[in-house]
Amino acid sequence: MKFLKLIRYQNLLMLAFMQLLFRYAFLEQQDIPLALADWQYGLLVLSTVLIAAAGYVINNIFDVATDTINKPNDVVVGKGITETAAYNIYIALTISGVAIGFYLSNVIMRPTFATIFILIASLLYFYATSLKQIMILGNLIVALLLAFSVVIIGVFDIFPATNTDNQAQMASLFSILIDYALFAFMINFIREIIKDIEDVNGDYNQGMNTLPIAIGSARTAKIALGLAVIPFILSVLYINKYFIENSLFIVTFYAFAFVLAPLLYFIVKIVGAKSQKEFHHLSTVLKLILLFGILSIIVIAVNIKYNA
Repeated sequence: MKFLKLIRYQNLLMLAFMQLLFRYAFLEQQDIPLALADWQYGLLVLSTVLIAAAGYVINNIFDVATDTINKPNDVVVGKGITETAAYNIYIALTISGVAIGFYLSNVIMRPTFATIFILIASLLYFYATSLKQIMILGNLIVALLLAFSVVIIGVFDIFPATNTDNQAQMASLFSILIDYALFAFMINFIREIIKDIEDVNGDYNQGMNTLPIAIGSARTAKIALGLAVIPFILSVLYINKYFIENSLFIVTFYAFAFVLAPLLYFIVKIVGAKSQKEFHHLSTVLKLILLFGILSIIVIAVNIKYNA
């Protein structure tokens, strides 16, 4: 159980679920060739999960002092798992994830794509050791890495199977993945800022330079409010252009009920949020928005299939 807590298995399960969802609930329903066999795609998911798990481990190692103040019940390193053991786990997870990435890059005959896995692993390490202490930059990196976990599906499963005959269709599907990646980036970036507000006391005591420490929690909350308006407006425009104009009414209802409504709730609630408990609640709301946003791909796939 200590190991599962160390790698934050709930987040890893959500990551794996997301990647499996895009493959089997969406791409496989589109009658297109895909570059990876099922077991190879399973390896892609495994590689992503292993590298992400390694990122959580190294982050936990360097966050012991901060988490002792902010989340004392979540501290694992030094309580059940030694720092040396945690480092060994980190190394094993990273090497395994990157090695699988090397194999898959050769499977699709794009060996240079292996650098993607090295870059992601390196970013996670430098994020934990130094970049997270740089205002905004750390938030951006975490949000970008989540977004790329969606894009990588297209890079390894769509791009290598693209030819002159199916180029238009494949480009359209790839663009849908990009849209979801952008949505995931925006929501997760806002969530990272909210988490900084939630953890401001522990971060301050460790000399970190997060946005709430630099300008105060109240001003940071206003920035998060302003940022939340952006995906709200973009989502309304997107729904109108792609769902309403194409008479995809079930998708439209889903998007309004499970994405726009919770996002509007977040915008309203953050105006008066002040306590750590309130910001933790808002962080959870954003996590649910992200989950429901990803689940919408099922509704879209079903509508495309029966309206084709």
